[in-house]
Amino acid sequence: MRTEQPKMIYLKDYQAPEYLIDETHLTFELFDDHSLVHAQLVMRRNPERGAGLPPLVLDGQLLELLSVKLADVDLAPGDYQLTPDSLTIQPESATFTLDTSVKIHPETNTALEGLYKSSGMFCTQCEAEGFRKITYYLDRPDVMSTFTTTVIANKQAFPILLSNGNLIDLGPEGDDRHWATWEDPFKKPAYLFALVAGDLWCVEDTFVTMSQRKVTLRIFVEPENIDKCQHAMDSLKKSMRWDEEVYGREYDLDIFMIVAVNDFNMGAMENKGLNIFNSSAVLARAETATDAAHQRVEAIVAHEYFHNWSGNRVTCRDWFQLSLKEGFTVFRDSGFSADMNSATVKRIQDVAYLRTHQFAEDAGPMAHAVRPDSFIEISNFYTLTVYEKGSEVVGMIHTLLGAEGFRKGSDLYFERHDGQAVTCDDFVKAMEDANGVDLTQFKRWYSQAGTPRLAVTESYDASAKTYSLTFRQSAPTTPGQPGEAKKPFVIPVSLGLLDKQGNEIPLRLQGETAASGHSRVISVTEAEQTFTFVDVAEQPLPSLLRGFSAPVKLSFPYNRDQLMFLMQHDSDGFNRWDAGQQLSVQVLQELIAQHQKGEPLVLDQRLMTALGTVLADESLDQAMVAEMLSLPGEAYLIEISEVADVDAIHAAREFARKQLANGLSDALWKRYQTNRELSKTTAYVAESEHFARRALQNIALSYLMLTKRQDVLAAAIDQFDTADNMTERLTALAVLVNSPFEDEKAKALAVFAENFKDNALVMDQWFSVQAGSTLPGGLDRVKALMQHSAFTLKNPNKVRALIGAFAGQNLINFHAADGSGYRFLADLVIELNGFNPQIASRQLAPLTRWRKYDSARQALMKAELERIRASGELSPDVYEVVSKSLAD
Repeated sequence: MRTEQPKMIYLKDYQAPEYLIDETHLTFELFDDHSLVHAQLVMRRNPERGAGLPPLVLDGQLLELLSVKLADVDLAPGDYQLTPDSLTIQPESATFTLDTSVKIHPETNTALEGLYKSSGMFCTQCEAEGFRKITYYLDRPDVMSTFTTTVIANKQAFPILLSNGNLIDLGPEGDDRHWATWEDPFKKPAYLFALVAGDLWCVEDTFVTMSQRKVTLRIFVEPENIDKCQHAMDSLKKSMRWDEEVYGREYDLDIFMIVAVNDFNMGAMENKGLNIFNSSAVLARAETATDAAHQRVEAIVAHEYFHNWSGNRVTCRDWFQLSLKEGFTVFRDSGFSADMNSATVKRIQDVAYLRTHQFAEDAGPMAHAVRPDSFIEISNFYTLTVYEKGSEVVGMIHTLLGAEGFRKGSDLYFERHDGQAVTCDDFVKAMEDANGVDLTQFKRWYSQAGTPRLAVTESYDASAKTYSLTFRQSAPTTPGQPGEAKKPFVIPVSLGLLDKQGNEIPLRLQGETAASGHSRVISVTEAEQTFTFVDVAEQPLPSLLRGFSAPVKLSFPYNRDQLMFLMQHDSDGFNRWDAGQQLSVQVLQELIAQHQKGEPLVLDQRLMTALGTVLADESLDQAMVAEMLSLPGEAYLIEISEVADVDAIHAAREFARKQLANGLSDALWKRYQTNRELSKTTAYVAESEHFARRALQNIALSYLMLTKRQDVLAAAIDQFDTADNMTERLTALAVLVNSPFEDEKAKALAVFAENFKDNALVMDQWFSVQAGSTLPGGLDRVKALMQHSAFTLKNPNKVRALIGAFAGQNLINFHAADGSGYRFLADLVIELNGFNPQIASRQLAPLTRWRKYDSARQALMKAELERIRASGELSPDVYEVVSKSLAD
């Protein structure tokens, strides 16, 4: 049982560092059973902190101190203070050099922070506070230094030695060792440090920047993966060109490197010049990676590359400002992905994810502002709120200022703060100064937590030909922030008005002299605010929040016929999809109520008609059709429920899917056959048009399999057997796994496992397909799969693929009424807490929402959280999530 609570850290307590590090010189001696790190720090008193020489307190964890020198003088143990978390020294002058040597053990580092080994390769992960596990340092983002790094290792086992910056020298070290020295001329905080040593192969290319500099590009992987790098390389080159064209940002070193590692807690890390990636975010080829995986690789490569400016050249002053780099960079990578693929479909996918997952985070015990006020463990705040909601906040600034104004603001931001560690306020100030606007009220998005609600009502005056929309905004209570204390946000609402024929009406607000087009943005800035449009000849139908122009929960009393009308006529692609989602939600909620009352389930045929019309319209983007055919997921239906009835939600959605499958089977079959024939006769291409075709083909197959038709079963087996790409093969496997055809299912699973037993990432997909199956017996299947030779709890990808997929996606089985799913997850969190606290805390999320469910499930989930709390010495990561989840 924990006897001492971890310390809470508050934004209000921020103080600039007492000392600065101008130069960091590191030498690593890597051995099988330990490593030695020698650090020389050229330091000085921070002039911002005034006169005097206070003690120098360096961060350090799990380090064995071997020696300390201050100004070339050896210090005895009595000359410094050592604790498990720090080294304290008393400087004697305002400028000085500090030398330390430490012993560390990367070979036993299972937390995957600092320096550790993955598949025999040495690699690092220092964000947020991993560098203190490498050497004693001021491990905080506002201490920026140039780095020179020498790596020494066995040349046969580790022929490749990498670090940040440019390679300046290399050579032999005795008979069996060698060294390489890297220099990064750009100042950076320690969290951006990187080191890799391994037996790696690389794919190499070049990129010529807009100033005609030639940059070498290298992607390093283990030899067996050398044929899976080209898509990532192509994505990198596209990212570099896009950042030049859209943001004017040019790469600044002679070389840019990516290294793929198998054991990684996150997706990737933007270390200056040496990005370290989870292998799942690099490796992609048609036979082993789905279309979604190809798009994910493209997006993550872009995200990490864009960090070179929005995160590296300009970094965050403290970890409370994390969204300064992450929210801005997610916005940038979303823009890139939209330009590379379908902008509308990208927006739909982003918003669907935000509504399902970030809105749930906003409504749970871990809710926090985009810029949090406090935290215990910063690793817990790499959240959807910081990333995705942070991106939406940046997007609203873009909406308010326009593309040209936003570019002026970003140019000023980069120019003004290059080489600095700054705050979210500094970012907003650059936008203000570049455009001559006041964004003071807008900044509440950074400090007020929770998802705002925006209720809209209408009023039409036929005689005056005026149409009024009244907006009422409110904010929910979140931990530490009562709803009534929150002030109105600035909410940009993009909208249009449609007449009875579906045509757009010219928009002119009362008091304006001329109409301003058919779609416009209004800013809702008050708790209640009315906007009146003039010269409106007939009662219109509003299209509200086009493109999801603000991350709010919008309510307007649309009836089902109006939603069908918007699906058919709205010129905004996102709102056409959203109207379909709202129609689906209304129909599904009616089915849920019928189930709860014990009544026969009856599907509103208007949903069948609407989706049938969409399916028959061959002029629509096929990816858009696939998105519109996708019913709202069970997780989203749970999120919008006051009290989530898991059984009723699952029963209603499955009933609707089967009804739609049977009612639309002919149209679905036609679309499936047409697209499948094209797949058979067309070589795989990782481009948007091909992604769209396969997306519609595969959702059609998923529906058709519910009809239990023998010709569909034969088609699924044929697709599984003959597909030349993982997208089609994995979908075929998934529909078979979720079907009642037991023999065919068992055969397909066995064949798949045999074919891909040596490919860890593909086996992760094999685990996920089975973990996500909603057929009875889900938990027993997961427990059995944990005994499979390809599974290990030590690898984060495996945990996410099997445990995460079960608890986060297979809701009907995870929320079994007997609480077995909750016990299972709690047991795993307790075990993971002992060796990888970051992954343990992230797996906790499904239990933290216990208040969302019925009283019986609440009691079961709460009991498991209490059992975790009482299980022994908890890491700060797990302790923070559990304690906040149980707080009154």
